[in-house]
This record gives sequence, structure tokens and C-alpha cells, in this order.
Amino acid sequence: MPTHQTVLLVGGTGRTGHRVLEQLLSRGASVRVIVRSPHKLRDSAAENPNLAVVEADLLSLSDDEVRCHLRGCDAVISCLGHVVSFRGVFGPPRDLVMQATARLCRGVEALQPPDPLKFVLMSSVSVNHPGGLDTRRGMFEKMIVWMLRGLVPPARDSQQAADFLWRNIGTANPFVQWVAVRPDTLLEGDVSDYALHEGLVSSLFAPASTNMANVAHFICELVANPKTWGTWKGKLPVIVNATSSKS
Repeated sequence: MPTHQTVLLVGGTGRTGHRVLEQLLSRGASVRVIVRSPHKLRDSAAENPNLAVVEADLLSLSDDEVRCHLRGCDAVISCLGHVVSFRGVFGPPRDLVMQATARLCRGVEALQPPDPLKFVLMSSVSVNHPGGLDTRRGMFEKMIVWMLRGLVPPARDSQQAADFLWRNIGTANPFVQWVAVRPDTLLEGDVSDYALHEGLVSSLFAPASTNMANVAHFICELVANPKTWGTWKGKLPVIVNATSSKS
């Protein structure tokens, strides 16, 4: 990273989140991670002196505690998601991502940092661009996505979080700047060439693919590289493997 940065990470024990954590630490960033189960952290990360672990449920923290953990940070990354199980999908909190996004952004606004803090949300291609820029998706696919949001709480949760950033935080907020990263079907694998697009590049019936390591790499680039941030701030980039993009 060009300058030493402090990053607050939530969702750092998840499939993509732990990759983000490891890549941040490998770049020399100081990371504060809020986790309910510290034992789920990889040993290579847990033993790193640049990692500070906060054992807590983010949604159970008081507003003062949230602001305390945000204070002094240059960026916030949310890789939170719902556990893939019946309880994780249909049990509370059904709006985990939305609540976390709102609490973190409102916490930053309350601190009123002198320079805007970067907020990166890991989202999904199931999320429509709130600005209506995803013209690729036809009426039939839109109907299916609409039904999924009604039947599957995580799908609705992710859309509401993106809507909150677009409509409530906006692109002219003096304290928070944001990017919502939308990968397609997530795969294992190392960092490889990947492509970034402002809108959707595949359909529900012929999805593209994205290595989780590539998502982590792009998220770290957003935090570390001012040029990358300047290109994508206030947007919902779609990230796919380069090979998938060409197919």
C-alpha cells in the first residue's frame, strides 16, 4: 500500500472475507476485524501483529462502540453475508447486511472525519443497479429476481444495502465514499486476470464466474490504489474472471 492504512473489516471469517483479511495484512495494512468467533480466523492472520481482533456481534454494539472501532480508520470493508443453511437464510437477522451497512456508514458520519472514509461492500450480481444501468437483464429475468427477493431474505437484504448506499449516502457525501462490488458465481482458485464492468455481463441462465481471490484482490486495490478508487467510487462494478468474461 502506498501509505500505511488502517482498515476496519467485518465478515473477515467468511469464504471471501478471510481472503480479504490475508491480502490486506500481506500488503502491510493495520486491520481491525470484528468477529463473533475469533477461533475461526486463520492462524496466519490471527498471529499477525498488524491485526486487532474485536470479539463482538456488530449489530449488538452500541453506537458509541461502533464509533470507537471506526475512529482512526481510513477504510471500512464489509464482507458480511448469510450462512448457507435454513436458519442462516430464513432466521434472524434477515437484514444483516443492510443493518451493518447503515450502522457503519452512520457511524462514520457521526465522526465527521476530515477526509471521506472509503466504504467497500461485497455484494452480488443478484443486486440490480439502483440507478437502472443494468439494461442487460430482460423482463423475464427481472421477474425471477423479484420473486427471489420476496422468497429469499438474503437476496432482498443485499438489494436493500445497495439501495441504501445509492439513495441515502449518495455520491456527494462529505464523510463517506463507497463502492459495492458485484461478483458473479464464486469459485475457489488463486488470483488471476479479471475484468471489471459497470453493468451486468451475463444472464441468470448462463452465469459468469469469479474467483474469490480475485474479489479480495480488487477490494484491496480499491482501498490501496487512489486511481482505482477514483474510477469506481459511487458505482457497483461487476467483477468476473477474464476467461469467463470472454466466453
